[in-house]
Amino acid sequence: MPKKLVIALFSAFKNIRSNFLHTFLSILGIVIGVAALVAILSLIDGLEQYANEQISKTTSLEAVMVDPNVYERLDGIRMKKAEYASLDYGSFKELYSGIENQGEGYVMSRFSKRVGLNDTIQLVGSYVTGVSEVTGENFKISEGRGLELNDLMNYSRVVVLSQDLAKSLTKPDSAVSVIGKHLVFDSLRLEIVGVLDSSVPIEGAFVPITLLGSQTLKANPPRMLIKANNVEEVPDIEKKLKAGLEEKYGDRSEDFRIVTNGARVEQANRGFLMFRVIMGLIVGISVLVGGIGVMNVLLISVTERTKEIGIRKAIGAKKKDIVIQFLAESITISGFGSLLGLIVGILGTLVIVPIVKAITQAPFQAAFTLNTLMIISIVALVVGVVFGTYPALRASKLDPVEAIRRE
Repeated sequence: MPKKLVIALFSAFKNIRSNFLHTFLSILGIVIGVAALVAILSLIDGLEQYANEQISKTTSLEAVMVDPNVYERLDGIRMKKAEYASLDYGSFKELYSGIENQGEGYVMSRFSKRVGLNDTIQLVGSYVTGVSEVTGENFKISEGRGLELNDLMNYSRVVVLSQDLAKSLTKPDSAVSVIGKHLVFDSLRLEIVGVLDSSVPIEGAFVPITLLGSQTLKANPPRMLIKANNVEEVPDIEKKLKAGLEEKYGDRSEDFRIVTNGARVEQANRGFLMFRVIMGLIVGISVLVGGIGVMNVLLISVTERTKEIGIRKAIGAKKKDIVIQFLAESITISGFGSLLGLIVGILGTLVIVPIVKAITQAPFQAAFTLNTLMIISIVALVVGVVFGTYPALRASKLDPVEAIRRE
């Protein structure tokens, strides 16, 4: 069997070489289809890689968040629940302490307020965030200090400002330091003890969450974040948080949802997979046209080689030998077209990428993966078998006497 297959492949290469121009024109659909498929898959793979890099840079894959889930659907309308549980500093400490080897963690409640500096009547709009701490990598301090544990335990009336808010409050003299001055909103007068670095993406004023009353926390349900020491620990932390919420809140644990950034990456990958499949099916039309071209080449070959087939059958060739010969030729032709398409697709992608980078100004690169090569190999095999079967069967059913006489 292997020997017959090798002979069939050798014969197929010989026939392609003898009718190269006709074969090439007939499989042009496969060349174009495979080239488009290679370009699209490599660009999508590159786009997926770029998206995952951006997600990793802008969000922490080690982060596990407990977000408030205070909305429900009633008669198809999204409404806020009449009653719901919410976190506070005490419940955060209880949940946080129940996790072994936990990394950095905090709880925060965020809302908007009009704030002013000292006794000025000039107010600016700002976000106020009640938080359990303002230290560590997420809250880099450029001036003064952050919020400390003593501030939380002693209900200290202190506040840390973002760089933008500090500049807004001191305009037009933005060079003046705000450290030691007081931030005023509602009935609170808080001493400014620190200013965040400009690299910190979160803006506004940061106060000890213990200063916020129960009504404020109820109206602005806090969220909790724990950063694992490594990505592998995220599922374990997620599991322990879920168990801790169920133990503390019972049925009300449904008022919280646990979110990880890994889920966002998974959602993005699922979207790219859907896009990849849809575009692949659209481009598959060209491959289908190319398959019809392969069938056309083989049907012409059967007609031209009727005498040869008759002689082979007359000297003892079986039906399966004829089928193997023409299937091998079909697979060789589709493989040849796929190889040309692969080369054209790669070259075309290398031309497209600089154009995309010039337009978008993004560090985007196409990605040629093993999956793309495997898909192209499968396409070549499937097209060869599917569109070569009918001509092969037709050739195998020729009567040797009639075939020789027809010439």
